[in-house]
Amino acid sequence: MNRILTSIIFLLFVSFGFAQNGKLISKNLIDISNTPIWNRISQDNKLFPDFEHLKKLDFYFITYESDNQKVRGLLVEPKKDGKYPVVIFNRGGNRDFAQLTVATLIMYTSKLAEQGYVIIGSNYRERDEFGGTEINDVLNLTETVKEIEKADSNCIGMFGWSRGGMMTYLALQKSDKIKTAIVGNGASDLFDTVNFRPKMETNVFAECIPDYWKNKESELKKRSVIYWADELDKNSSLLILCGTNDKRVNPKQADKIAEKLSEINYDFELRKFNTDHYFSDYKTELNELVIEWFDKRLKK
Repeated sequence: MNRILTSIIFLLFVSFGFAQNGKLISKNLIDISNTPIWNRISQDNKLFPDFEHLKKLDFYFITYESDNQKVRGLLVEPKKDGKYPVVIFNRGGNRDFAQLTVATLIMYTSKLAEQGYVIIGSNYRERDEFGGTEINDVLNLTETVKEIEKADSNCIGMFGWSRGGMMTYLALQKSDKIKTAIVGNGASDLFDTVNFRPKMETNVFAECIPDYWKNKESELKKRSVIYWADELDKNSSLLILCGTNDKRVNPKQADKIAEKLSEINYDFELRKFNTDHYFSDYKTELNELVIEWFDKRLKK
């Protein structure tokens, strides 16, 4: 009897714990004039003309719950009252490298937010498995936005850059809540990444992925959409952006996943640009493409 009672209490505890996935723990307004990027986007404490749109936006640090862990992230909202489509932004990098910051969201998503979108992103949990359990930190944001008054939680898109592209593919495999997505210079085949940038294997994969050398083949396949493209949510769609001079992710990976998606008649587009991993020479075009894609696919 005691064993049965203990089991019931344990199950209730587990159910309650995981029922909190996505719960918004804190939301704190950011004064962007006190952030490191301010000196790059202003002069004499006044925003440069290309950043005047930031006056229409509010930036927040957030903390939310994911698998009983507290995870940090950021949020951008239009100041104007309303109900707006949501775009989950997936950062690149790993661990402390290329963390999601106010600067990241300003450069990659603020023009989109100005057009009437709520942008939310995660810095992933402390133990980064590079496409392992921290994918839940992305998926649980679909619950977090239910607590954000200006967010339309029934209209969610996703935008991932670099490693964030891999996270976006994984999200489309595991969730049916993402209506459309954009992947920018994202890895679709980590075996190719090992050949293209050998240091990624020793300095990132081996250090982040649990039991990497023991389970290398299976773990890389789990993170490589090229092997399970047919598992992507059939009701979603994809825009794949590729910089043909990318030195961090082999541009050929974009061609290979595009070929695979064509074979299964997936709804996608591939757009290539003669630029680097960061689209350094095409920031204006990048903003226009992103806005155009989400306007067509998310706004009614």
